[in-house]
Amino acid sequence: MPRRTHKPTLSNAARPATFTVDAIDENGATIPTPIAGEHPLTIYVDKREILTIMTLGAAPEALVIGYLRNQRLLESVDEIVSVQVDWETNACSVVTKNGLKNLDEKMAKRTKTTGCGEGTVFGDLMADLDNIRLPTDIKISRTTLYTLLNNVRLHESIYKQAGAVHGCALGNVSGEILTFVEDVGRHNAVDAIAGWMWLEGVGGSDKIFYTTGRLTSEMVIKAAQMGIPFLVSRSGLTEMGYSIAKRVGLTMIGRAVNKHYLLFTGAERLNDG
Repeated sequence: MPRRTHKPTLSNAARPATFTVDAIDENGATIPTPIAGEHPLTIYVDKREILTIMTLGAAPEALVIGYLRNQRLLESVDEIVSVQVDWETNACSVVTKNGLKNLDEKMAKRTKTTGCGEGTVFGDLMADLDNIRLPTDIKISRTTLYTLLNNVRLHESIYKQAGAVHGCALGNVSGEILTFVEDVGRHNAVDAIAGWMWLEGVGGSDKIFYTTGRLTSEMVIKAAQMGIPFLVSRSGLTEMGYSIAKRVGLTMIGRAVNKHYLLFTGAERLNDG
């Protein structure tokens, strides 16, 4: 997929990722301590309120675009005219060229998921799974997997400073990290990466998605929607996540820390090298 030469008009409204407060340790000493930010952000599309999400605020424009993408509310970033975030009102205004199609129907099918906070999936996304075709000719080696895990370990992160966040990374088949996003919920982080991919014109067929969070059905669906054949987590997985990964032919690896991992599905894409 070629890089985009035209993008929607975007605000540049990233919030500070951490704030320092005083805490008292077990010895009674006052310790200045970084804590993660958390801010409500209400999304309006063409002046219609969609929902309010809680976010770190580090990449709000990409987060909103990725959310609209992963909820299948928009089919292309080309449909977006502008995304403007205003933290004084805790609101994000999205303007589209032609509006959102079948919004009432999709909102009626909103399903609460197991995400941190409250994840939602608009519409019957399960019905779309049979239309997803992940590449079968892309493979990685165990060495590449270890390289990616080490790069994630070495990456400077808000979690190391303050905890209380989930992180997601998009890597290539060499184990290089292309972008890394943290937020108060793992679904926010994956949506922000989805938005970044749209804005930068980056395809998913030769990419690896890494998350610190557990691999639920919604995480697997989002990775598959982005066309990414590899999904890696340092955490575990759910039965429905496992079933959907098998259904769409996704390679799913859990409990991945240092040189330890458990390969659950898609073993044909992982080489011994």
